[in-house]
Amino acid sequence: MHASVIPIAERPSAPPAALLRRIQGPGPRYTSYPTADRFHEHFGARELEAALRARRELSYRSVCTPLSLYVHIPFCESVCYYCACNKVITRHHERAGQYLDALDVEVALVNDQVGACRTVSQLHLGGGSPTFLTDAELDRLMATIRRSFFLAPDAEISIEVDPRTVDAARLMHLRDAGFNRISFGVQDFDPGVQRAVHREQPFAQVQALMRSAREAGFASINVDLIYGLPRQTPETFRRTLQQVAGLRPDRIAAYGYAHLPVRFKPQRRIHADELPDGPQRVAMLGDALAIFGAAGYDYIGMDHFALATDSLAVARREGRLHRNFQGYSTHPDCDLIGLGVSAIGRVGDCYYQNDKTLDAYYAALEANRLPVARGLVLDFDDRVRRDIIMALMCHGRVDFDDVRRQHGVDMRKVCAGELVRLAPLAAEGLVELHEGGIRVTPSGWYVVRAIAMVFDRHLDGGAARERFSRIV
Repeated sequence: MHASVIPIAERPSAPPAALLRRIQGPGPRYTSYPTADRFHEHFGARELEAALRARRELSYRSVCTPLSLYVHIPFCESVCYYCACNKVITRHHERAGQYLDALDVEVALVNDQVGACRTVSQLHLGGGSPTFLTDAELDRLMATIRRSFFLAPDAEISIEVDPRTVDAARLMHLRDAGFNRISFGVQDFDPGVQRAVHREQPFAQVQALMRSAREAGFASINVDLIYGLPRQTPETFRRTLQQVAGLRPDRIAAYGYAHLPVRFKPQRRIHADELPDGPQRVAMLGDALAIFGAAGYDYIGMDHFALATDSLAVARREGRLHRNFQGYSTHPDCDLIGLGVSAIGRVGDCYYQNDKTLDAYYAALEANRLPVARGLVLDFDDRVRRDIIMALMCHGRVDFDDVRRQHGVDMRKVCAGELVRLAPLAAEGLVELHEGGIRVTPSGWYVVRAIAMVFDRHLDGGAARERFSRIV
């Protein structure tokens, strides 16, 4: 959906605590709509192959749009108790060889269907811990990608890094291998919190790595934080926020911890009585907004910050921000090829996810079949609502005329019930309804997920919502 140039957002101000208590239940993060919990097993390898062939045929008749690639590396040497990622805990590094063999097969199968339109504008390695791989193994993986795709000269090539697995020499090797963006998983610098989540890494270590990354010439450095962890308090987290602001990364992601021990077994090692309560979590988010704002960071939305000069902040101000399975992005809404176990992708109006276990993933590739476990084909209503939700999440507003131009429908009619359900949020000062559309207020950014949820027709009751993290 087109979005015109928008001014720098006023710094979000916290809604009253009583209001936050009423609406702080669980909800989707909307890295996609419909969300991944709606994927089903009737979508498999054949359906993905058809979508890839359709993309190839479209590229023959029109301009070839670049691809985005995501490669999932599941291995970690040790478990972090908060983690909800698909991972394999092992110290047996020889297992990486078999996994890279499988990735070679998957890449070849994808390329059989994609055809000549293989330009890639964005590549991201996530996990797990991609730096579980040795330098030689990372070189092998990058060689496979370069043989199979054309990395555009200005492509964003990024990798997630566990600071405990790298030193200055490894960072230089990553830069020489072509990575130009790097993300450090920090979470929290407080020693007590680190012990509680089984991830100890001193501030001095991360500080030295940040300096080395700058010297190596990475164009962008991101730091990931988590608020709501066990033994965390607003006071301890405030120190971490100040330390991170002093390190001056280009981007910062501050995620709210989602405690879902029924779904994620490692989280059962976290004592629920050590978790901060709702008002404390709100205070932590408020401190992040205040401290990073004072340090020159723009609030991008929900849980992301960027220096005012960073491309993400520029895209936010100019109305060019996008959101996909990797979070906020400056890149146009393009097809995303997910590679590796549990990886999620999008091709045209299709979403898909690979097998979640290594055994199933390997078995599919040994049978020379794309390892697709489930997926979804969006219908017309999904596409309309996806654009509405993404406009709210990225730009904090929806223009009724934009919806009409894009989809040929009058949003005031097709979403009449949803607009009525927005009225209580408007009465609370979280959203504004006017003749031309919807606008999220500065206070509403705290709970923008709750505003977007109003337009989610798949969110059918409390049982479904329990799959998601808390809004604040």
